[in-house]
Amino acid sequence: MSARVIRARAGAAPPEPFDAVVLAADRGPADPVAAATGSACKVLAPVAGRPMVLRVLDALAASPAATRTVLCGPPAPALAGSGELRGRIDAGAVDWIAPQAGPSASAEAGLTHLGGGRPALVTTGDHALLTAGMIDGFTEAAAAGGWDAVVGLVEYDTVAAAFPGVRRTVTRLSDAAVCGTNLFAFPTPAGRSLVRYWQRVEARRKRPWQVVLGAVGPTAVARYALGRLSLEAALETLSRRLGVSVGAVILPWARAGVDVDSAADLALAEAVLAGDRPAAPAGTPAPPTA
Repeated sequence: MSARVIRARAGAAPPEPFDAVVLAADRGPADPVAAATGSACKVLAPVAGRPMVLRVLDALAASPAATRTVLCGPPAPALAGSGELRGRIDAGAVDWIAPQAGPSASAEAGLTHLGGGRPALVTTGDHALLTAGMIDGFTEAAAAGGWDAVVGLVEYDTVAAAFPGVRRTVTRLSDAAVCGTNLFAFPTPAGRSLVRYWQRVEARRKRPWQVVLGAVGPTAVARYALGRLSLEAALETLSRRLGVSVGAVILPWARAGVDVDSAADLALAEAVLAGDRPAAPAGTPAPPTA
C-alpha cells in the first residue's frame, strides 16, 4: 500500500455509514441524452428501461455503506415526470434540494444540507452503471486510507479491456493512465474544503490551468508535461499545497469509469445492462454484451 493510493476490493465490508449526495442538475432539452430519449432532463432518461437517476438511488439504497441520501436536482418541474422519484422524495427516502449554478456549488449545497455528522460520498445522477458493490468497495478503501478527501479512479487499461474502442477522458501519469469514476468521498470535515477549490476551477473554466498551477505549483506541472509526474507525487503535492490530505482509490470495475454523457455512452450502458440480464430462452437472439 502506498501513502496516497490504494486499491478497492470486490466484496469489501462497508465501513462506518456514509451520507451521500447525488448531483442531478439539468442541462436542458438540448442535452444530447435528453434529446435522444425525449426525456425532460438527462438524469430522467431511461437506460435499459429505467431512469438513470433511479439506478443510482437503487445502488445507494442497496449498499449498507450509504445511509441518508440528498438529491441535488433535477429542477422541481422535471420531478412531475417521474412518479417513482417523486414518491421516494415524498416518503422521505431521499431528501431533495434545488440544483445550484454548477456541480461544485450543488455539491456544497448537498453537503451543507447533510451537515457534518458523518463521512460523505458524492456521485452523479448519470452514473447509470453504479452498483452497491462499487459503493461498498470505494467507501471501505476511502475510510481505510485515513485521508480527508478521496477520488475514485479506474485504470484506463481496465476500461479499454472491457470496452474496446470506448472513448474516455484519460489522465496519463508516469505510473498510471487513469479515468475518473464520478465517485468522491470526504471522510473528514476538513476534506470538504476541496469543494471550494473545485468551485475556483469551475469559475476559471476558460483558464482552469491557472488554478491547477496555483494548487500544484510549476514544478509539478513541468514534471507532468515531461511525463515524469506519478499519481502518488501529484496527490502528495496537492495535499501539501491545499492543506488537506488527498488520496485516490483505484477501482477494479471497468463500468465504474462509464457515465452517460452522450448518445454513445447511452448505447454502451444499454449494452452492459443487457448483458446483466438472465439468458433468453432458446431460439431468442442474444442481447449485446460488453
